[in-house]
Amino acid sequence: MQKLFNPADFPDLLVGLDSPDDAAVWRLDETRALVVTTDFFTPVVDDAYDYGSIAAANSLSDIYAMGGKPFLALNVAAMPDKLPAEVTAEIFRGGAEKTREAGVVIAGGHTVKDDEPKYGLVALGFADPQRMLTKSGLRAGDALVLTKPLGFGVVTTALKREQAEGPDVSEAVEWMKRLNKSASELAVEFSLRGGTDITGYSLLGHALEMAKASGVALRFEFEKIPFINSARKYAQMGTFPGGAFDNRSFYRADVTFAKKLDEPSEMLLFDPQTSGGLLLGVPQEKLFAFMKRAEEAGQPIWAVGEARSGAGIEIG
Repeated sequence: MQKLFNPADFPDLLVGLDSPDDAAVWRLDETRALVVTTDFFTPVVDDAYDYGSIAAANSLSDIYAMGGKPFLALNVAAMPDKLPAEVTAEIFRGGAEKTREAGVVIAGGHTVKDDEPKYGLVALGFADPQRMLTKSGLRAGDALVLTKPLGFGVVTTALKREQAEGPDVSEAVEWMKRLNKSASELAVEFSLRGGTDITGYSLLGHALEMAKASGVALRFEFEKIPFINSARKYAQMGTFPGGAFDNRSFYRADVTFAKKLDEPSEMLLFDPQTSGGLLLGVPQEKLFAFMKRAEEAGQPIWAVGEARSGAGIEIG
């Protein structure tokens, strides 16, 4: 069967269908590339403003994950007729204020009717073609660092089941609303090459995409992986979203867990994240300076493992 798309026919398409990366990238000239992405989803929290803010932060994240700077966005929304106009307005306000925080202009968009609310953005950014982050950029010896904790999926699912406590939801919401802007800027400042954001495929799913694209193995130290305060509590309650079990089914064969880890611990690494942080590869000789600079910038960073020769993922 003839391929409908041949990357060789489009030499300026630097990142597209032939790679597992977070956004499409089109070269404009030697120093500029256009980064294009879109994302939208149903509500993960009850508050309309927070939902809009989280959805916008999540949509912009794919550009940050490529080392790009977003500058323009369009709203993409599906809203029920029965939804009060003031609720829709709060969703849009949350998205607008989050994009303004990022220095991004929302220049319109499109809305359709649907039975369940859905909201997100089409987002555009610029990147330097010579300084982009990609999933194939890891090298053996690189330290693996995370820029947000994990556990958003179990908390938001507990919320949907009316089992979540208010302070736990608030903690998850504040992390999900946080932009990956400063983390991306640090990655570009230190000329990092390997990166992705942690979203629906979980830490292990996205990490495995990086490992395969880069031709390396990854080892994580479980004790060093950050989780929000309530993640363990809800993991033990079993409030995992369906996507966590899908992730485990799809990626489990390529992961070796230490025998000391129980099932809730393993499942937390398959937990889908909404608006999660970045996973970056930092050459060992840059790690100390990178961590110091992150502290100065107020950017949380956790060193959680390293890339090695081989294949697959090991959790120690």
